[in-house]
Amino acid sequence: MIKATIDDVAELAGVSIKTVSRVFNKESNVRASTREKVEAAIAELNYRPNLSARSLAGNKSFVLALIYGHPGAHYVLDIQEGVLEVCRPQGYELVVHPGVYQDKELTKEVTELILEKRIDGVMLTPPISDHAAVINSLKKHNIPLVRVAPTENKSLSPYVETNDQESSYDMTCQLIALGHQRIGFIAGHPDHRAIGLRFEGYKAALIENQIPIDKTLIEQGDNSFESGEKAARVLLALEQKPTAIFAANDDMAAGVMMVAHQMGLKIPQQISVSGFDDTPVAHQLWPGLTTIRQPIRQMAKKATELLLKQIKGKDVQLPASILSSTIIVRESTGKANVKK
Repeated sequence: MIKATIDDVAELAGVSIKTVSRVFNKESNVRASTREKVEAAIAELNYRPNLSARSLAGNKSFVLALIYGHPGAHYVLDIQEGVLEVCRPQGYELVVHPGVYQDKELTKEVTELILEKRIDGVMLTPPISDHAAVINSLKKHNIPLVRVAPTENKSLSPYVETNDQESSYDMTCQLIALGHQRIGFIAGHPDHRAIGLRFEGYKAALIENQIPIDKTLIEQGDNSFESGEKAARVLLALEQKPTAIFAANDDMAAGVMMVAHQMGLKIPQQISVSGFDDTPVAHQLWPGLTTIRQPIRQMAKKATELLLKQIKGKDVQLPASILSSTIIVRESTGKANVKK
């Protein structure tokens, strides 16, 4: 049985969330008839508020929330460290909460979290940063909000992003400059639209260099090592193998490199491999992984600064910050070995 939320009470009673909160807190500025409707709704729904819940209009809790979904293995840690570096010195703590983009209960789940933990402000990371219902709920409750790498409706809130599409274009062009014409691509999780921009950059580079887009060279991953491994087995089993594989994140690229080693293929002499993000795994692999260094921690720090400004009532102008990524060349890429 799904537990009723404060939203359900407000809807049944035909009042606002704040009015329900005032009834919970036994405030005097609520009309008797309104109080009766709210109490009747509470009884009908058998609603039991968390003891830590407070009025959204009450005092600050000095707690921020980070909502994330479908990250790479190191992404959340880098984001979290960036947030804490800024919020802790200012007396704020952080609640980290995973969310499933396709979950029909996600909006209710996030709203309950905000109300029960008395969250002062929320940061959404991909793909949740493009979840319209969650965004609308936070705005409805007047919760300060900042998004990391949104791809839609950017005017809805302050945001921080990086140049994913441009960086992916540059990486693909660099592989082409090394003589690669058959470049495989492993796409990231389909819900993660920011990572989807990396695929757009790959395609744009091929088109500009008059290289046909070959669908057999494109595989769908989900940001995990295992999906990179699976995609690599498909790509490297082709009769005409790719001479390079570009994975949309480092974890999937690591999966590609493991499969290449198992097949006895030399990197980069027989297959070049590149990734995206420059997570710790990129320089722990051998050979070292050529990748794109995304300024994840810096993005988190900037996003936290924007969020705290809103909480303190300061004006935040749009558009917000765009931080550039950088190609890091290591030993996993080299000239194409093309048989004549």
